[in-house]
Amino acid sequence: MDQPSVTLTQRQGYQFEHRFGPDIPVLLSDEPAPLGTGLGPDPVELLASAVGNCLSASLLFACQKYKDEPGRLRADVKATVGRNERNRMRVLGLAVDLHLGRPAAELPHLQRVLDTFEDYCTVTQSVAGAIPVALRVLDSTGAVLKG
Repeated sequence: MDQPSVTLTQRQGYQFEHRFGPDIPVLLSDEPAPLGTGLGPDPVELLASAVGNCLSASLLFACQKYKDEPGRLRADVKATVGRNERNRMRVLGLAVDLHLGRPAAELPHLQRVLDTFEDYCTVTQSVAGAIPVALRVLDSTGAVLKG
């Protein structure tokens, strides 16, 4: 497997340009006011995005492995930020809702997918030891299938 890398360069203040490679657009991150100007996602949002993206990709991969088409997936990720025992700001938890684009009844192998896909999410499994991740999976009717 590749050794992923990114180069961050300060643009101004708390704005940083993230360069992932020559063919990938530059991503701008920024802290919200009063530290920054909020012109891009902050580091907590990037972490939440990475977890949501990885879980979505793992779910899609597992569905496709069984030739199930989940429809358009959506991930809603909410981070809880607060102070730890040393009074330092930390991400205390992530709540992830994955929404399938189809009803569960149309996905014959869904239970097998739901039983295994989380184990293949590199990012979530890497951070879950330090940050609790609460996951729910819902189908297009709003039925909670996991969580």
